Amino acid sequence: MTATCTAKFRSLLRGRSIVVAGAMLTALQMSVGAAQAQGLPLIRDAEIEALLQDYAQPVFRAAGIGGGRVTVRIVNNDAFNAFVVDGANVFVHTGTLMQANTPNEVIGVIAHESGHIAGGHMAALRARIAKDQTRALLTQVLGIGAMVAGGVAGGSSGQETMQGGQAIMQGGTNIIMKGLLAERRSQESAADQAGLKYLTATKQSGQGMLATFERFKQQEYLSEGLQDPFIRSHPLSTDRLARLSELVRSSPYANQKDPPSLQLRHDLMRAKLSGYLESPSTVANRYPPSDTSLPARYARAIALFFRGGGGALEASVRDINVMIRENPEYPYFYELKADLLMRSGRKKEAIPDLRQALALAPGSPLIQVELASALQDGNNAAGLKESVDLLRKALVTDQNGRAYRLLANAYYKQGKGPEADAMTAQAYFYEGDVKQAQNFAKRAQAQLRSGSPEWLKNDDIINYKPQT
Repeated sequence: MTATCTAKFRSLLRGRSIVVAGAMLTALQMSVGAAQAQGLPLIRDAEIEALLQDYAQPVFRAAGIGGGRVTVRIVNNDAFNAFVVDGANVFVHTGTLMQANTPNEVIGVIAHESGHIAGGHMAALRARIAKDQTRALLTQVLGIGAMVAGGVAGGSSGQETMQGGQAIMQGGTNIIMKGLLAERRSQESAADQAGLKYLTATKQSGQGMLATFERFKQQEYLSEGLQDPFIRSHPLSTDRLARLSELVRSSPYANQKDPPSLQLRHDLMRAKLSGYLESPSTVANRYPPSDTSLPARYARAIALFFRGGGGALEASVRDINVMIRENPEYPYFYELKADLLMRSGRKKEAIPDLRQALALAPGSPLIQVELASALQDGNNAAGLKESVDLLRKALVTDQNGRAYRLLANAYYKQGKGPEADAMTAQAYFYEGDVKQAQNFAKRAQAQLRSGSPEWLKNDDIINYKPQT
């Protein structure tokens, strides 16, 4: 499991939704690359991403947005929230995954967000904001004019004129915000209905979606600081909840349950998030020794490593090996063991487990990247060559800044300086640092064969002009 975060964006996420009114303009202009550049704490994990894709793909196909056009992204934030800011990504908080008791609850959230994408709601909001920004500008000009006139006139009449100018500005803003929120409420209701249609098409219950909204309905009476971001960015009304409840209960699949195998994977995901993100003492309380289930043992094995102390790695690996013997076809237990070995500086020992994980989850780009990283330990020519092959395959299906940097490192070790600079440029560009990307691209392009694929990619970076 890997994550990125900077203080700049962490402050925005602390207790705030990306799409609440106060951050709406920023959010609507954000892409994944921009999110990375801003420090949005995205988590990458092969097991969790595979599960979320299995949750999402049937819904995406029913919504007409399948075929790899939309990706579910994981945000490291313990508040319950999910949101979209464009037509290509659904962002889900780890808090949502941890608090959802069943797969159906997460699937319901994804179905709702898919309704926003299929309905073009973000594009509509962008257009509305662009129009209202013009209206706001006119209102501000009128307001400022009145305030300036009041300042020049002075006295009680001047004070009244200034107050009138302030009222014009505030009134204009209120009108715009009311109109914007009214449109947002309409979109939320439309997303409910669309999401339920997708769930019916995939023969799934809407009970999970309903449970989520019913859970947060009571939060409308709390102060904003105590509300989960989801309720602030997905405004509810009594009528809306009643309509949703009626639609859910009238579905022929209202009582459809999640398959036990999917529920187990869901519970393993929650256990993994707990083990990696929560303190060992919290994990111990959540999964006490009396709980001998597989997910509980999974969480405790991870927490045992992070608790530290002498023999922590060995004890954790011993527990993981037991799980592997009981579940030899589950790739992610091998991946976990390899991750803990690599975190302990024992990359070479991790290679066999990563190979087995990749054999059981063929084509997983994140496992390919992990294996490539382990193979780069040392300057073994065969290992470097295999690492390059794995990274190039991974980048075909998954743009990944870490993969670009590892590929650059391998090329440097192979004495391929221009190719290494080209990959470093790609890494910086993907991460949103255009200036650094262009510096490395210029250095690489000067030595690459003119017209080659890498030369052309670097040329695109050099000539890229950020949108203003």
